Amino acid sequence: MAGPTTAERGTRNPKGSSSAGRSGRMRRGPVFRRPGPRGRRVLLTGSALIVFGAAAIWLLYGSPWLRVERVRASGTQVLTPREVEKAAAVPIGSPLISVDMDRIEARLREELPRIDSVEAERSWPHGIALKVTERKPVLLIGKGVKFIEVDAKGVRFATVDKAPKGVPLLELTADRSPSLRRFGEQRLVTEAVRVTAELPAQAAKDLRSVEVRSYDSITLELTRGRTVLWGSSENGEAKARALTALMKASPGAGHFDVSAPTAPAVSGS
Repeated sequence: MAGPTTAERGTRNPKGSSSAGRSGRMRRGPVFRRPGPRGRRVLLTGSALIVFGAAAIWLLYGSPWLRVERVRASGTQVLTPREVEKAAAVPIGSPLISVDMDRIEARLREELPRIDSVEAERSWPHGIALKVTERKPVLLIGKGVKFIEVDAKGVRFATVDKAPKGVPLLELTADRSPSLRRFGEQRLVTEAVRVTAELPAQAAKDLRSVEVRSYDSITLELTRGRTVLWGSSENGEAKARALTALMKASPGAGHFDVSAPTAPAVSGS
């Protein structure tokens, strides 16, 4: 009897094998299962967060509600709030969240040198608040019929037509002094400011002018024609103590020399 044909042999499995493999199990494709209650909660929570995030972004950037409608400046003394608000150039109508506070602060300091510091803050839902601190003059430099104001850091920040009351005049007479070539004019101005900061209270109250002839020769003019030879700005605390003692011991003296605080002197009456 004839054996199976080639086609018939091809339809049979080889010996010892089957479509189920060695394990005897049939191979299956990927199985998709419906998520359980916990999985559904995770999906719902994730979806809610996405929706909430999208709504928050739209509210902050796209909605008509949280936009800049007003700018308010406070803390001004010489400047007016209107000057500050104009210089700030806040884009009215822009989303409040998008306004660059740092840029506004930098612009104000650049446009208005009288401003020493400023804090720009968002005032939800529609405003921006500008809290300004102005520089205060401690010395004045004459410039023709006008005056340049100098603050406690030695910064020349404004030119005014009228001298502010109670602010001493700074006289720079160091044109021929080597100090001017060595230190420069700004350094001498800074040294004069340091001296005014070290003065005892009564002398500071009576101060009318500060003359800088050189780095080592700073002279103060007080009320009633009195003068103080201070020397350099070094050893300021010791010089202040010496001046206080001299003024107390010789209230009628016309000249005080504290350039060497360990050997102070008085003269005139």
